Amino acid sequence: MKEQIISAGKVSGLVALLALASCTSVQTPQTQDTQAATEQKQAETNVLLQEWSGPYQGVPAFDKMNLADLKPAMEKGMALNLAEIEAIANNPQPATFENTIEQMERAGEELNRVFTYYGIWGSNMSTPEFREIQKELAPKISEFSSKISQNEKLFQRIKTVYENSQKNPLPADQQRVVELIYKNFAMEGADLSPEKKQRYAAINKELSSLYTAFGNNILADEEKYVVYFTKDQLSGLPESFVKAAAKAAADRGKPGQYAVTNTRSSMDQFLTYSDERGLREQVWKNYYSRGDNNDANDNKQNIVNILKLRKERVGLMGYDNYAEWRLQDRMAKTPEAAMELMMAVWPAATARAREEVADMQKLANATSKTKITIEPWDYRYYAEKVRKDKYDLDSDEVKNYLELGNLTQAMFFTAGELFNFNFKPVPEGTVPVFQEDVKVWEVTDKTTGEHIGLWYLDPFARQGKRSGAWATTYRAHTTFDGKKNVLSSNNSNFVKPAPGEPVLVSWDDATTFFHEFGHALHFLASNVKYPTLNSGVRDYTEFQSQLLERWLSTDKVINQFLKHYKTGEPMPKELVAKIKKAATFNQGFETTEFLASALMDMHFHLADPNNLDPDKFEKETLAKLGMPKEIVMRHRSPHFGHVFSGEGYATAYYGYMWADVLTSDASEAFTEAPGGFYDKDVAAKLVKYLFAPRNSMDPAEAYRMFRGRDAKIDALMRDRGFPVPNEQGKK
Repeated sequence: MKEQIISAGKVSGLVALLALASCTSVQTPQTQDTQAATEQKQAETNVLLQEWSGPYQGVPAFDKMNLADLKPAMEKGMALNLAEIEAIANNPQPATFENTIEQMERAGEELNRVFTYYGIWGSNMSTPEFREIQKELAPKISEFSSKISQNEKLFQRIKTVYENSQKNPLPADQQRVVELIYKNFAMEGADLSPEKKQRYAAINKELSSLYTAFGNNILADEEKYVVYFTKDQLSGLPESFVKAAAKAAADRGKPGQYAVTNTRSSMDQFLTYSDERGLREQVWKNYYSRGDNNDANDNKQNIVNILKLRKERVGLMGYDNYAEWRLQDRMAKTPEAAMELMMAVWPAATARAREEVADMQKLANATSKTKITIEPWDYRYYAEKVRKDKYDLDSDEVKNYLELGNLTQAMFFTAGELFNFNFKPVPEGTVPVFQEDVKVWEVTDKTTGEHIGLWYLDPFARQGKRSGAWATTYRAHTTFDGKKNVLSSNNSNFVKPAPGEPVLVSWDDATTFFHEFGHALHFLASNVKYPTLNSGVRDYTEFQSQLLERWLSTDKVINQFLKHYKTGEPMPKELVAKIKKAATFNQGFETTEFLASALMDMHFHLADPNNLDPDKFEKETLAKLGMPKEIVMRHRSPHFGHVFSGEGYATAYYGYMWADVLTSDASEAFTEAPGGFYDKDVAAKLVKYLFAPRNSMDPAEAYRMFRGRDAKIDALMRDRGFPVPNEQGKK
């Protein structure tokens, strides 16, 4: 047992139990009473455990977060939740939906609140101090989880309710909850022998520490590797980027210089526009070598250890490999089905990528002062030049019409048209925030004025914030214990501008902004009774957000919100026409870099992890697949956080492609309708069948109810400008 660290006299229930278990001294009733009183006082005063107060059914006390409270709050929250679970498991009454499943749905409120704060520290406000606490808590959280998933009495009660429901079906939503909970427990080894359960729990505990280390190593490399450059190296860079780079350098103690931070938004812009090829190479290598520098933050051994443990764990339940176990409750069902989809698209993607490289090389030969061969750090740069040459489309010109405030209003307009939602800014100071840049809006029904929830936006990159963009909920919609409103959030990593300057973003970043807002709308549109029904199916949950991207390029959004940041004039029709004409441009690159990551994810989990060299395996596998040398995986293995800093996307990164098949097919439902993307009937079906149910019905069935049939891959191929298999040869 690890040494228990007890700080500031605050002893949580879980820590106390563990300490007592390893203590040889005998406590008197008086000292036990004192300890119980201390614990009770701590539970009452620790803000991270306290019920949320204030307006909007209560909101997180982000302004009162104190890192010193985190460890005791987490341990106390877990102890309280375990006590609730024990009470359910040991109920002497026969197991029913009400006294078992519904009680499980009700349990863990205090712990859920702590996890909300834990998530903010982990994703938005990480510090070295937090990472040390995280390292200590990760295995404890894993042990806690195992105590629930391996509780034999609890599982037998769940199994009883499940088997009874198979004979005498419950109401549809209750039936779905029972099935999801039972299958989840079964997948987590609830039926294993005691010896295997013990090993299963030990593996999970070890994995939790590895996931934490993997993610923190990425963040450390993002903070550590910054490229500084000088005024004579600004050639090609947009004015907005130059100002932001100057601020980034000044913030890091280098006034008068310019900085490219090691995040995707910063790297992507620099590689697209900078004329300094040597600097482009340095920036590219910094970014794509995160977690792969043979130093203290190297992740290669972590990958091997994770793969070995995952394979061993599923082997305890009789599965041949991790992918087979993981995909059984996804839309794909099997790794073979997922691979089949990816390999149906891969040849067309790589063929298009080679065409793109040929176009770039031709342009480089004609314009470069020295003879060069296109390398990965040249791809974005020359792709931009080909875009200008082929379509007379300048990405920097497009950015002038993509101002963050206007884009936010465009998203609100879209939500109003499709979901009948209204977004109104919450007056500053009304709702606590964890950082001054975070803004909050109230969401209501446009017609009735009914309150739906809040939407938080944390837009800018900063030290301690993980890269990328994501959405999350602090509270999900449920009705079984009184109607709960939704507290949703979007988090981006836009480069913060110099004071008084606008935030101008690329078309790709604007698309991502809409994408993540789609997740928030999925949370806000939820109409389910039980918390479990808000869970997502990984290869389906990206569909709704990918679909929302389509509204960015609709005429109503372009004409009303894509305005020049200086003149206020709407985007000219000629520029709109160029954007739409170039819609399939660079799809070879975008599809190939994504699919390379998704295919590697699957190949890693189908391979024998013994004696595996991750870098060598990555290179050899991609070579066999015919990966163009000018492109690199979107997420190279040593920083593939989706897959190796947790399990959410492990053998599931393909899900973006699976979801995109649904997206392309569903968008054609709108284009075929009289009202196009704003057709009221199709929009109503969209909300009713694809957003509001969340996981209360089988996703495949939900899609059929929306579309009248299963989705076809043809629409995806058309969207990307690739040959459609069953249309080849047709005129």
